[in-house]
Parts: sequence; structure tokens; C-alpha cells
Amino acid sequence: MVAIDINCDMGESTHLWPYDIEKDIALFPYLSSINIACGFHAGDPFTMHELVAAASEANIAIGAHVSFMDRENFGRTNMTLSPEQVYDLVVYQIGALQAFLKLYDVSLHHVKPHGALYNMAAADPALADTICRAVKNTDKNMILYGLSGSEMINKANVSKLISYSEVFADRTYRDDGSLTPRSEPNALIEDEVVAVRQVLQMVKEDMVTTTTGKKIKLDAETVCIHSDGPHALAFAQRIHQALKKQGIEITAD
Repeated sequence: MVAIDINCDMGESTHLWPYDIEKDIALFPYLSSINIACGFHAGDPFTMHELVAAASEANIAIGAHVSFMDRENFGRTNMTLSPEQVYDLVVYQIGALQAFLKLYDVSLHHVKPHGALYNMAAADPALADTICRAVKNTDKNMILYGLSGSEMINKANVSKLISYSEVFADRTYRDDGSLTPRSEPNALIEDEVVAVRQVLQMVKEDMVTTTTGKKIKLDAETVCIHSDGPHALAFAQRIHQALKKQGIEITAD
């Protein structure tokens, strides 16, 4: 049986409190894993704790959504840091989330970089290697979520770190396999039908159609949905239903 993980970025509060956590929890029935913001691009201790409690009860795999220290720009500003600085940033954020997980006797399932850190590491072997070392040295059993076909996946394989090749339901792709920058008008997919069609193509065919109409190969092991998108719940429901209809198991294992 074909299987796929559906993950979702969440807990991305941009002020301390309160945060509408119910909109995130409403997505749980359609997901198998979540990525919780750890405070650097967004998130706060209260939201982290509540989401860990809710996800552990719902038996959803929990990951750390790590970022550059950039709340002002939601972690979307490219930064030039030393390998030691990037290593420390990643380890620090993992540790912050792990502290809450310990309260519920749950292990951290994965780590997924966010925003600029994610996109830069997708193309930069040295940055990708630093992230892999930080993850592996923290817990060698954790999984790294990285853009399909990227340097993060390549470096994870070299370092014998478990990785999941990630694809996106609500983002468009360029011919080189990278995501269309958010600064461009066609970067986001807002039509549910288009999103479902793209997900099924990626999961069933290991292909995606780029913005130029070219079909390129990619590996799909986890599909990302963004909780802060205006159509997040509808996308999650439709994608979950479409995958199940095709006999595809939804699991983070």
C-alpha cells in the first residue's frame, strides 16, 4: 500500500498571547504530523505547550519547526551566520520543544526548518550539513523534513540521518524543483481542486507540473499544508479525502 505523511506548520503566533489554537486543532483529523513553531520566527511557550498536549492526546507526530531568529519578518529573511551559530539555533529550538514533550512522555518525531532557513539549506550544502549535524547530535532517531531533491535530503543521506522528502500542497514549483518565491504572484495555490490535483500527481506519479508546464520528478514522502493559509482547513479535508479514496494510507511512520 502506498503511504504518505500529511504535515502542517502551526502554532505560529506572532504575539505572545492569546493565539487561536482551535483553528490548528481543527486540522488534526486530517493530519499525521505537525510542526510547532519554537519561538524564533513565531510561537510562544503557551501555544507550544497547548499544542503538544493536544497532539499527544490525538496521537499525532510532533516536530520542531526551527528558524532563524527573525520574528520581525516571520523567519523569511536570508541571514549569513556561522555554522556554529546555525547549529546552536537549531539545537536551542529543539530543546525548547522537547521540554514540553517530556511532560507527556512523548518523543520528538522530526525537525523541519522554516522559511529562509529551509530555502537556503535546500540549495546550500554547508548549511544543510550543519542542520543535519544539529539534528543528529540532539537525537539520532529524529527525522529531518526537507524539500524533495534538495541538499538537505542529500546531506541527510550522507550523514545517515533519517529524512522525509517534503512536497507542498499549496505552493507552486519552478523548473529546478525549488518553490516559487512568495514574492512572485503565482507562488501560492488557492484553488482546492488545483491543490488536490497537484498532491495526487506528486504522491502517485512522483512528478509535479511546474509554473512553465514542465513535468519534473520528485520524491513525495510528506505533504505540507500551512495552517495560516486562508484555505487550510478546506485543503486538508479535500486532500485527506482524495488520498483515502485512492487507497493511500496517511501516516507519519
